[in-house]
Amino acid sequence: MSTPPQPPQPADQPAQRPPQPQQQPAVPPQPTAYPYPNPQSPPPGTFHAQPTLAAQPAPGQPQPGNPYAQAPQYGPVPPLPPAGGGGGAGRAVLWAAVGAVVASAAWAAGVLLVGGRSDSADLRGYSAPSNMCSSADYSSFKDEYTENDSSPTRTSLKDKALDESYCSVGLKKSGSSYADAYLTMQLDLHKKTDPAPEFTATWKNYGDSHTGYDVDPVEGIGDEAYLVSQDTTNGSSSSGSRYATLAVRDGWVTYTMSYSVYLTSYGEDKDPPALTDVTDWLKTDAKATLRQFQD
Repeated sequence: MSTPPQPPQPADQPAQRPPQPQQQPAVPPQPTAYPYPNPQSPPPGTFHAQPTLAAQPAPGQPQPGNPYAQAPQYGPVPPLPPAGGGGGAGRAVLWAAVGAVVASAAWAAGVLLVGGRSDSADLRGYSAPSNMCSSADYSSFKDEYTENDSSPTRTSLKDKALDESYCSVGLKKSGSSYADAYLTMQLDLHKKTDPAPEFTATWKNYGDSHTGYDVDPVEGIGDEAYLVSQDTTNGSSSSGSRYATLAVRDGWVTYTMSYSVYLTSYGEDKDPPALTDVTDWLKTDAKATLRQFQD
């Protein structure tokens, strides 16, 4: 490495001036993490520059002001006590440091092996069918709605986080040209996250976020189930609607079954089933459907 040129001396410098002590050759600026215009360089020293990414100061020299090259913020490991007498205090300090390191390693291992891993999905043997419309049981409705829907809507999803199967069926009474009511069914297998907290928050409190709906817990179906219903017909056969949804959670599996009918003056159905009958049908068919989707 070449030595940088020395600054010129004044021409009229007195000859009798005592000689200056020999200066150590300055070290040219080293590459640092700071860009132009204020690069930082280590202080001069007698060491040779090494081809590294960050310049290192000579022993005994202060650390250059480079925040990207700061030493780890850990305390130094205490030296081994000397062999011989008077080493009791040193051994105590050493074992305290070793114990702290071991405790930190055990804590990190605990986080990785226990706290960092979620529990396995509690699917309880359920599987989602590729065709919900032909697999779900809704036979309780077929005495009232005898005509089959020739083109129901269905979808399915298979993913490492979620399996889902959905069906929407138009319910028609005998002689009807169009659907008189609608029935939807959806099964979800949550394979990465437990749906319990959000399921409870959504359905148990449904009446708080939707005005005019009744919410009742249902016993005997899954881990928890809620029946949400609304009847705005007020005994009239020409206007209003009747709606009911049964939402069930069994482990990490959720199932919803919803019925809806809308009455209008031009509609063909003037005598829809009572809401109490509909809710009974939902409970019966939901139980049957969940049984057949469970291995």
